[in-house]
Amino acid sequence: MSIPKTEMRNPKSMNMDKMSSIEMARLVIEANYDAVKAAENAAESVALAVDAIADAFENGGRLFYIGAGTSGRLGVIDAAECPPTFGVDYDLVQGIIAGGERRMFLAGESEEDKYESGELAIKEYGIHAGDVLVGISVAGNAAYVVGALDTANKIGCTTVAISSNSDAKILKCADIAIFTDTGAEVLTGSTRLKAGTCHKIILNTLSTCAMAKTGKVYENMMINLSPSNEKLRRRVIRIVSEILGCEEDEAIRLLNENGWVIKKAVEAARGEK
Repeated sequence: MSIPKTEMRNPKSMNMDKMSSIEMARLVIEANYDAVKAAENAAESVALAVDAIADAFENGGRLFYIGAGTSGRLGVIDAAECPPTFGVDYDLVQGIIAGGERRMFLAGESEEDKYESGELAIKEYGIHAGDVLVGISVAGNAAYVVGALDTANKIGCTTVAISSNSDAKILKCADIAIFTDTGAEVLTGSTRLKAGTCHKIILNTLSTCAMAKTGKVYENMMINLSPSNEKLRRRVIRIVSEILGCEEDEAIRLLNENGWVIKKAVEAARGEK
């Protein structure tokens, strides 16, 4: 029986337990270059997924991430960050983790083996043909994710799979397969390390690019940002100042007059000219 790359021993870390702290730190940190390279090599597949997600958004569809353990947590994190970053509703991008919300904080390793739970998740979240489901599994054989993807395929939902093993089951049952060849971890089998880092890069890319393609970004600025704290308030002021080429006092006036909505402030200023 062949061993998946992500479960192989890394020759660079064979003596990890004997290393000094600085040697160990450099080893773990430098391994993440593999994560960036693997994400870069998968760019064409990622772009296909971006187009599918943007198309779904433009036609009333939603984006769902689903996974178990670390993979599930990564999806939940990216989903949670979309509303404050892009000013979208919380139901537009959703993260589903095997075993439910408590598994964000308490690990439940057996949850990934439950195919039927993956099937049920599709029904529980009301996922339909106009949505996109992104299944995340580093090893790629989590029955929970396979069950979710199989069920989503049956209802005509666009499916995407992300795995760091080329022969992963989930890559074979998705419309778009994203293979991230991160190789062996410095801590054998601990895919929360560079494989997890790579998958976070992929998720960041999917959501950010899809939002940019659907009007949630102006040039390279967060045009839908909500000023929910002082840091974000200052950022909103800078964005309006930058777009309009005006002083901060003028930007504040326009924002005050337009409910601190960037688009409205910019449109109002351009209407005054």
